[in-house]
Amino acid sequence: NSSWRIANNKAADFMDEAGAEGEGEEGGEGEEGKEDGEEAAKQAADTAAKQEQGNARASGDARASGEAKNANNMKVPTTFNEMFIFNGAVMGFGSSLWMNLILEQFENIVLNVANSYRLQEECDVLSLVLAKYKGTIELPEFKAVMLASLRSLVPKDWDSNHEVAWGWLWENVERMLKNLMGKPAVQEKALERLIMSLTDDAVNYLRREVYKRFFALAPAGQDYFKQSTTRLYWIADKIVEMTIE
Repeated sequence: NSSWRIANNKAADFMDEAGAEGEGEEGGEGEEGKEDGEEAAKQAADTAAKQEQGNARASGDARASGEAKNANNMKVPTTFNEMFIFNGAVMGFGSSLWMNLILEQFENIVLNVANSYRLQEECDVLSLVLAKYKGTIELPEFKAVMLASLRSLVPKDWDSNHEVAWGWLWENVERMLKNLMGKPAVQEKALERLIMSLTDDAVNYLRREVYKRFFALAPAGQDYFKQSTTRLYWIADKIVEMTIE
């Protein structure tokens, strides 16, 4: 959690709350993390700029000075997502658009790593998103860019323990995703056949059960669903339709 906080330059608002003294200490760590992240990001950008200048001189490109100026004026990555996109392009994965799909949900995965049920749920949702992607997905490539980005953003604290911990996280996520790959398409067809075979009585029962279980899990939801039965049934039908989209 501390390395993730530093990598994203934000306070530990997702950590367990402590007393006022503890909060003051965490605030200090957040500021230190921010400085570490900004310094690391600037170093990474400067290194990339120098590499581009060197490549331009080696190739004899007449636009070398212009490219160097653009490199120096580029936006410095200060968060994990920004550094990931930057490193992904540098490492030759700029065309691997599926990485962006994982990146959108990666923070939820990281913040729920201690909750195995929630982690599995996040991977279930991610597998549905990836199932819509048309192209080849090489999950180990994400790990390479992820570790490179974290090393750049957390240079002072990064050590072998961080390397092992983050590697363990991704290996577990990768294992869960691989177990689910290919299944959504099959499940979608089976679910569609089931829904199309429901009788009117079965459909009405399903509608009632949707709200019965929802209100049992989230009683406050009753304050927002005060429409007519017809309207509630229409909403339930839309929810069922979304499961096969």
